[in-house]
Amino acid sequence: MEEALRHRQEYDEMVAEAKKREIKEAYKRKKIMKERFKQEENIANAMVIWINEILPNWEVMRSTRRVRELWWQGLPPSVRGKVWSLAVGNELNITPELYEIFLSRAKERWKSFSETSSENDTEGVSVADREASLELIKLDISRTFPSLYIFQKGGPYHDVLHSILGAYTCYRPDVGYVQGMSFIAAVLILNLEEADAFIAFANLLNKPCQLAFFRVDHSMMLKYFATFEVFFEENLSKLFLHFKSYSLTPDIYLIDWIFTLYSKSLPLDLACRVWDVFCRDGEEFLFRTGLGILRLYEDILLQMDFIHIAQFLTKLPEDITSEKLFSCIAAIQMQNSTKKWTQVFASVMKDIKEGDKNSSPALKS
Repeated sequence: MEEALRHRQEYDEMVAEAKKREIKEAYKRKKIMKERFKQEENIANAMVIWINEILPNWEVMRSTRRVRELWWQGLPPSVRGKVWSLAVGNELNITPELYEIFLSRAKERWKSFSETSSENDTEGVSVADREASLELIKLDISRTFPSLYIFQKGGPYHDVLHSILGAYTCYRPDVGYVQGMSFIAAVLILNLEEADAFIAFANLLNKPCQLAFFRVDHSMMLKYFATFEVFFEENLSKLFLHFKSYSLTPDIYLIDWIFTLYSKSLPLDLACRVWDVFCRDGEEFLFRTGLGILRLYEDILLQMDFIHIAQFLTKLPEDITSEKLFSCIAAIQMQNSTKKWTQVFASVMKDIKEGDKNSSPALKS
């Protein structure tokens, strides 16, 4: 009888505990739904402002405090592509017709390479280099956002991505195709029409920072890393010293982040929000985002050694949220004494002599 009563009591406790959990889960779901509805409402309201007020008066309004604050909160998906295009600009004066010309050249080249492996060297780029570029494009496309299944062979955006990357290698044979470009092109394709995506892609890759990285200009890359470290020490001195104690240099984690503009390292929706503010603030924001990530995980990183830090920063946790990351980014001060990013970078450019370079292991390899 006592045994039966004890079992009954245990059963009642289990049921009560299960009910508690159920109520807690229901409350959590309700809270998430409420936040989602609020977010959707904010996006809808912002979209109206962007479409009716900001975009028609772009040049006048883009730098106003109100627009900058709204921009920081993230662009509504329906206007994201348009705002990115306007913010990136078209200094190269590329037209849709020009894109079609380079796409035709790329298609001719693919055809000739499939038919024969012999072609005279032109434009200072060897056939072997071109073939390597085309093979790398093919391989990289299959590894671009594999979980979405839209860029892989047979997917709706496979051919578009292939076209944009192929056309770019013909447009800029001096740069060619570099690993990581497929992620940038893919994000643009998701937000823009094909020709507009190519125009934004070419202009984006022509920015000083992107050009330095994609041309693997070691000297310039080291200057960017040196400038980054100035702000790293200023904002996160404890973590900076911890990294220094292991001789862990910025190239180990920054190269992948900068090459793909965080689109490979962060969840896609969060990466797009980083792109939003990058289009507003320029290259400085890419490095500020890097410092924001380090700040977010500072406590964890301080407990790790070289190998574990490198592994952690190479594959960031998937549960990283927009609110937490942007809160950390906002806390990063991009000012060293009285100097801002551009001034510190100019000083580094002036001070670093060829013989004084602090070699980084990843760059050597």
